[in-house]
Amino acid sequence: MNRLFLNSYVSVYIFSEAVSLILALLLLYITIKAIIKWDFNSNSKEQYSLEKSIYLGSITSHFLLIVKFILLVYLVYTLDAISIYIPGAMCAAGVVSANSYGMAMLGVKFITIFLLMLYVTFEKYDLEAKYYPIFKQREYILLVAILSIFIEGFLDYSYFSNINLDAPVSCCSTLYGNLEGHNPLPFNLDIKSMLLIFGLLFISFIILLILEIKALIFIIAPLFVAISYYSVVYFFGTYIYELPTHKCPFCMMQKEYYYVGYFVWGTLFFGVAFALIWTISKIWLKVDYKGIKRASILLLTLFVILNSSYVLIYYLKNGVFL
Repeated sequence: MNRLFLNSYVSVYIFSEAVSLILALLLLYITIKAIIKWDFNSNSKEQYSLEKSIYLGSITSHFLLIVKFILLVYLVYTLDAISIYIPGAMCAAGVVSANSYGMAMLGVKFITIFLLMLYVTFEKYDLEAKYYPIFKQREYILLVAILSIFIEGFLDYSYFSNINLDAPVSCCSTLYGNLEGHNPLPFNLDIKSMLLIFGLLFISFIILLILEIKALIFIIAPLFVAISYYSVVYFFGTYIYELPTHKCPFCMMQKEYYYVGYFVWGTLFFGVAFALIWTISKIWLKVDYKGIKRASILLLTLFVILNSSYVLIYYLKNGVFL
């Protein structure tokens, strides 16, 4: 067994994930049973018992959504905390890159949270409508979310059990720096071109949401996420660190930077997630959740303002840009 499992941060995280897997197993049983045996027109005891089980499953899914969000934040904090035990690592960036499971693990966690958010939205619609018109559709979404949780569990165990505490890893300067003049930006963009695209995509995203041009939102959303990632790491982040050579998506989540990274990446993720959920609901359910759309616009705007404020504050303090 890897010695890391004895670390208090890691052991608490693994135990919490194990509990969530047990809950996911319970939820899997309830969901499959509901899909197979659901009959709204039946007045049998079996249907009544099934409805009580579904209510328990609903509570469990809501609880899992909250737990998964908390555990994601705690995981990032844990990865940063254990960086002192891994040669070469200066923050969570080096720890995540310790093996091939790290980034996949983080990616699946975001997918799980998004799927659970989508399920909760569909469930809300189904409960408010008569005769549960999309009951099985919503349960299939939950089934995919449960599958994602199981994949998470596999990646969690594989990641932590395959960290070699004796092998050096790369630090964030090596992982994200401009080594030997190499341009890390996509399509060999320069910073000015990247920022121009970032601004255009943001404005386009907001306009598409306001005008409700749904098909294009599915195209703009992933593009905006990608260009936002590079913009934060290679431009806005340097103003958070106040150092032009410091380029890292993880260090900004440390105490020294007032944990601002959690708000930076959180506003981006939830802003885009709400936009996609609103779009899917509009297309699939034919319902307009204006509150979700407004939340998306607000969060995306906060994301841009938060990042831009660091550039403005640095300029006002020093009279120059980095």
